[in-house]
Amino acid sequence: MLELAIKGSKKYWVWILSLLAVMSIAFCFWLWQLSFGLGITGMSRDVSWGFYIAQFTFLVGVAAGGVMVVLPYYLHDYKAFGRITILGEFLAIAAVIMCLMFIIADLGQPMRALNVLLYPTPGSVLFWDMIVLNVYLLLNIIVGWNVIEAERNNVHYPSWIKVLAIFSIIWAPAIHTVTAFLYCGLPGRGFWLTAILAPRFLASAFAAGPALLILLCLIIRRVTKFDPGREQIQSLAKIVTYAIIINVFFFLCEIFVVFYSRIPSHMSHIKYLFFGLHGHAALVPWMWASMAFMVISIILLANPVTRKNEAVLAFACVILFIGTWIDKGLGMISGGFVPNPLHHVTEYIPTLPELVIALGVWATGFFVLTLLFKIAVTVKEEVSGV
Repeated sequence: MLELAIKGSKKYWVWILSLLAVMSIAFCFWLWQLSFGLGITGMSRDVSWGFYIAQFTFLVGVAAGGVMVVLPYYLHDYKAFGRITILGEFLAIAAVIMCLMFIIADLGQPMRALNVLLYPTPGSVLFWDMIVLNVYLLLNIIVGWNVIEAERNNVHYPSWIKVLAIFSIIWAPAIHTVTAFLYCGLPGRGFWLTAILAPRFLASAFAAGPALLILLCLIIRRVTKFDPGREQIQSLAKIVTYAIIINVFFFLCEIFVVFYSRIPSHMSHIKYLFFGLHGHAALVPWMWASMAFMVISIILLANPVTRKNEAVLAFACVILFIGTWIDKGLGMISGGFVPNPLHHVTEYIPTLPELVIALGVWATGFFVLTLLFKIAVTVKEEVSGV
């Protein structure tokens, strides 16, 4: 079926070549980082995880969010999601690939990744994070590819595929839970030292992942002959609504616990993010924008009238995606490092090389996603005869 990915219109090839151009430029910057070292980034002794790990953390959620399509279809036999389940699985594949690429970028020297396999340390959460990510990637590749191949051949997928699909449903929360444990297992970082971090990660994942899938479904409807379905999109929108409400609720719970109990080591991080600390306030406008975007998206999604308007729905999903990206991709990481355990403020601002390399990884992810979606949509168009 790979041959389906190399057949497309002029617009399709312009998009593919544009992604390849961005990937090529980013690769040159990565070669610079490879020879010079991580000194070209904005990271420092106080902020040892930066933009790369922030993107990794957010994209783990996007990958885990795909389960919100797989679960109703395979576990509850919700037939309507049969039209878009493959899209959720392919989105998860692209997201996990980006996660792994951001880890490689953050390591500086890619060969260091082999140390996890050559010198396994089961006592390390990072070891288990490697396990859950790669297993989840493998599960989605096997399930997704066999399902779309069976659909093209007009046969039912093998029964063992459903077993793997159900296993992936169980596995999906694990990838974000283990990622959360990477942070909340560090006792020296008060901002992350909370038992609710994993639930917060999952709530934002189940909002951002399906929100992106809704946007992709709307784009597919516009540029292809395949219609993912209005019922399917509206069902996803309801899932996104509940998830983002829970995500904001969890955040407000954190605010209450921290400021009511007056925990100094935790308060300073939140003060830095939302009000600035000791004259440093680089992230303040970003964090308020994030909160505003999430609240506005809740208002638009909770109202059935605005949610059923697909133009408004698309806008709500865009600002929700941006809001959760800022919250988890910028605030969660930088907020945990600033101030440091000695209460010294060393602000982190990503450099141009970091941003370009990150953009290249995103371009690679969308390149993979485009090819996979091209295959899936072409098969569905063939089967439906449109």
